[in-house]
Amino acid sequence: MWFKSTLTFDEKKIRNKQLLLGLLSGTLLGLSFPPIPLPYLMFTALIPYFFVIEKRKTLAEVNRITFFTFFIFSIITLYWVGSWMPEADPFLMTSGVALVLFNPVLFLIPSTLFHYTRKIFTDKIAFVLFPFFWVFYEYIYGLTDLRFPWLVLGHGLAYFKSFIQIADTIGALGISLLVLFINVSLFFLLKTYFISRKIDLKIAVLTFVMILLPIIYGSIKVSSYNGSERSVKVGLIQPDLNPWNKWELGSLDDLLDIYLTLSNKAVQENAEIIIWPETALPRYIMSGSYPGVVKRIRNFVDSNNVYLMTGMPDATFYREKDKAPEDAKKAKSSDLHYTSYNSILGFTPNERKVEKYGKIKLVPFGEHAPFVEHIPFIGDFIKWNVGISSWNIGKDTLVFNYKKSGSESVKIGGVVCIESIYPDFIAQFVDRGAEMLAVATNDSWYGNSSGPYQHKEISVLRAIENRRSVVRAANGGISAIINPIGFVVSETKMYTRDFLVGDVELNNEKTFYTENPLLIQYLSSIITLLIIFLIVISQIKTKFLRKENE
Repeated sequence: MWFKSTLTFDEKKIRNKQLLLGLLSGTLLGLSFPPIPLPYLMFTALIPYFFVIEKRKTLAEVNRITFFTFFIFSIITLYWVGSWMPEADPFLMTSGVALVLFNPVLFLIPSTLFHYTRKIFTDKIAFVLFPFFWVFYEYIYGLTDLRFPWLVLGHGLAYFKSFIQIADTIGALGISLLVLFINVSLFFLLKTYFISRKIDLKIAVLTFVMILLPIIYGSIKVSSYNGSERSVKVGLIQPDLNPWNKWELGSLDDLLDIYLTLSNKAVQENAEIIIWPETALPRYIMSGSYPGVVKRIRNFVDSNNVYLMTGMPDATFYREKDKAPEDAKKAKSSDLHYTSYNSILGFTPNERKVEKYGKIKLVPFGEHAPFVEHIPFIGDFIKWNVGISSWNIGKDTLVFNYKKSGSESVKIGGVVCIESIYPDFIAQFVDRGAEMLAVATNDSWYGNSSGPYQHKEISVLRAIENRRSVVRAANGGISAIINPIGFVVSETKMYTRDFLVGDVELNNEKTFYTENPLLIQYLSSIITLLIIFLIVISQIKTKFLRKENE
């Protein structure tokens, strides 16, 4: 036969044992993420994987077990991305499968750097540097057109409130770095014990300190938190509309009736700000073609003296091509050019001006074709049936301004859906003066799966990092109010038509993280780039000496 295993019985036994260890690491890591309440597993999850890569000598061997381990991790945490609902778009399902297969490839970045590092240093130094390599990968991945940094390790600890309070200083990626160092330290501790049957006290103390200090810091933060003296009453509207059917041509008035009915109930409970979810009405209502819809919205805002923030598609049309921006698209049925954004619109009572924010961090393949600006024809192949795959990229962050009374105002950082998973991006809104954060989202595409729960818990990290209240208005759930120390004050259930009203704390102070959101990322990048430089120099020297000896 053309294929024949060359492994001996003992080698197969070792391989199978290593596969089991990789499976264990991937499973523990996956189970440490929400909605499973086992965040503590993350502190030991990578130890079995470390024992395997220490034994493997070639790059291919290291990367094979790496892909396998994190493929298991990806399946457990990201299985929901393809939707898999009866109405699901085939393109979305294909993208979901592609993501689960692509995501493990990214983990080959730290494993490859680890392999080459131990060629010029010791294994121990390579393991010590491994956390920096990992955070470097988490950071640069978030900069690419293919970005989907959902699995930042810090996000997985949302349930461990006392430990993650330190995010106000080091952020979610700093927590990733800390968790990785704890895993490495415990790995050294176990390895030493297995060899000598003795516990290395220095490593044990170091490990204990890395775990205990954040818990002490967090416990003090939580116990001493008194809340803010300033607050505003917010109403979150959850219409629970089928996201697949909503995009079909239908009556906007019927949809608007649902929103206004729920919003009026929120007003009756004294809501001052009303927030509707992402793409609340699936039309460009500000284009001039829907004056009746706009009039009804303005009448609601004016008559109730409330501020309305709503997720909404928004477009600008240009009759002359030379006056359109470079990223403008040509309309199919006319010579017009236009830009369209997945937006948030802000309606102020008794004012005609509408504040507009266009989503900047678009979902790759779902809302925006990667690299389409450089390779335009890609956009022709990547399209959802629901028609939301070609949004333009927003130009700038915006802080919405609700004029509460007299000279008093409330500044709100409003973001759309997946934007809430980008730590340093959210910090920009707070740095520009946002006193609270609002997320307009639609997680109903993915059913009652892990996705909506994970998305809500990621906002816990954004609240702690910036010490800002975060409110979430979600089409089918989970809508929630999260306070500045990351506790969910109130929330709705999935797939219920509901509204939620509550007092939301306001805060003006900036955390160390808000003012320095890239400190850990830059540190990890500098260390990693220095090691890459040394690896390249080492490889050049090796090749040069080899040629001299030939």
